[in-house]
Amino acid sequence: MWPYCGHDATQEHPFGCYGIRVSGHTACLAHLDETDCGAYLATLAPGADIDHRSTPFTEDLLARLLDALRDPTTEHPRIGPARFDGASFTGPARFDETTFTHFASFDGATFTHAASFDRVTFAGLAAFNQTTFTYSVWFDGATFTGAAAFGRATFTGAAHFRVATFTGAVQFPGATFTRDVTFTAARFEAAQWLGPLVCGGAVKLDHAVFETPVTMMIAARALSLRRTRWAPSAALRLRYAEVDLAGAVMEYPVTVAAEPVPFTGLREVPLSEEVLAGRDVGVRVRNINGVDAAHLALTDVDLSECRFVGAVHLDQLRMDGRITFARPPIGWHRRGLMPLRWSRRRTLAEEHHWRAATVRQPAPGQEPSAHEWQPGPHHPDLSPTSSPETLAALYRQLRKTLEDGKNEPGAADFYYGECEMRRHDRTGTPWAERALLTTYWAVSGYGLRASRALASLAAAMIVTVAVTMLWGLPTQAPKTETTGRQVAAGQTLALTTGTPDPVNPTGPWGERVTTERFEKALSVMINSVIFRSSGQDPDHCRHLHRDDFPPRRTCPPWPRGPGRAQPRQTLTTTQSTERPQTSRSPGTEVIGALAPSRIPRRPRSAQR
Repeated sequence: MWPYCGHDATQEHPFGCYGIRVSGHTACLAHLDETDCGAYLATLAPGADIDHRSTPFTEDLLARLLDALRDPTTEHPRIGPARFDGASFTGPARFDETTFTHFASFDGATFTHAASFDRVTFAGLAAFNQTTFTYSVWFDGATFTGAAAFGRATFTGAAHFRVATFTGAVQFPGATFTRDVTFTAARFEAAQWLGPLVCGGAVKLDHAVFETPVTMMIAARALSLRRTRWAPSAALRLRYAEVDLAGAVMEYPVTVAAEPVPFTGLREVPLSEEVLAGRDVGVRVRNINGVDAAHLALTDVDLSECRFVGAVHLDQLRMDGRITFARPPIGWHRRGLMPLRWSRRRTLAEEHHWRAATVRQPAPGQEPSAHEWQPGPHHPDLSPTSSPETLAALYRQLRKTLEDGKNEPGAADFYYGECEMRRHDRTGTPWAERALLTTYWAVSGYGLRASRALASLAAAMIVTVAVTMLWGLPTQAPKTETTGRQVAAGQTLALTTGTPDPVNPTGPWGERVTTERFEKALSVMINSVIFRSSGQDPDHCRHLHRDDFPPRRTCPPWPRGPGRAQPRQTLTTTQSTERPQTSRSPGTEVIGALAPSRIPRRPRSAQR
């Protein structure tokens, strides 16, 4: 412990003021009398070392101290090693354009009013560990040549680091920002870590430049990375944040991932997230317009409100883990007199915007409900809203991304979305193709809705049965007649087969609609649709197995000679189309056969 002032000691505060004594005096700078204070300030010169730990500073006292250290050449204060650890600044603290040629330590300091470090140069270490900024603080245009340490610092007001340059390491372990923190156009030349930090407002890194591989650990309400540039790779581990990556430049892989557990600070103690209480811990990516998605990887993020229009190489975007997309409106809606329900699938936010602008719902200024499409930023103006042709291309590219990631259900949903946009595209899709797509959609949901396909099949089967029963079945089953003449032994037997033409039903409708005709029509339809046997010849003998017939007997030919006339017989065979009742074991070969005919036996005399 340094020799402290002890001024204003009381029974409640027996030690009084903890400000370090000015060299050669028994009080700190704040409690020196006017004569001693003036004498001390007169001894200071630009670049002098100062040590005012735990000293309370008013606005006037700080101004007098900086005036004493002002360089007449630059007319800006220039300070050597500076120690303001534990100091309290009860008035506005203005260090604008000050140069700290050595280290500057503000560890544990308290700024109860606004603090300004605009265009300040820190040539050495800039330590603000456990510093409390009650009001806003500005480091705009500041240059941190050495390391910048803000470990467990508390920023109650807004913090600004616009156009700041961080040549050395940047440390924000356990820092807490109640409101926004801005790093617009900041330059990080050697930062390997940014965070972990907690921000109740937005972290703005628009136009910032990272020249070395960096890991960012941020828990914030929003993270703006518009036109941010990463020369090397980067890993963004986030919580609670709504991320805007519009126009970001990525030369190497950049990963955006949701962190499932709170970040830990020093000694592995979880950081307090009270400033974000009540918010969803998930990460939501809002915009990747203008991004080269070939270098972007998303893990466990919500893309339900993300705008993809304008991004390039979307087919090379990497999506891992649990990726959430928007869903169509819930419940039933009416199109004319027909009640309809939107098919459940993954959709893009741009499709929501286009459909909402098309039906002009909800009305401008009205809060959308879960039963309506979500409006876009230009609602209800259709001219700046993405067209169906553009959306079809987006769905096509993202479908390939999901297919490469083995996410087949998600890829199927995006194929459905692509077909939907092509069906609604009146400029790039011909009307004939749109008509085919409409039929494809109505019959089977582009081949992806099993219930719709089954319903269409059932309807077709019902129509087929009705048509077959009324017009497709003849009044009587035609019978096949086979005629021929018996020839001499050893000669060819010639048979003639004829089938009369079926007779179409001509009776009244009531006679056609019978149970027998319905069963036949149903049998024909089932064989056609299920067993696919409609093209077979109705020869029922083909169902017989070779084992159902007796062994074949071979008779020697009759002797030829004079006096032995050859018998001539006429063979007439009538075969009905009625199917015989036969049975066979499964897996056996089925052959066709004719009914056996009578064959004249050889006389006994010939056998001898």
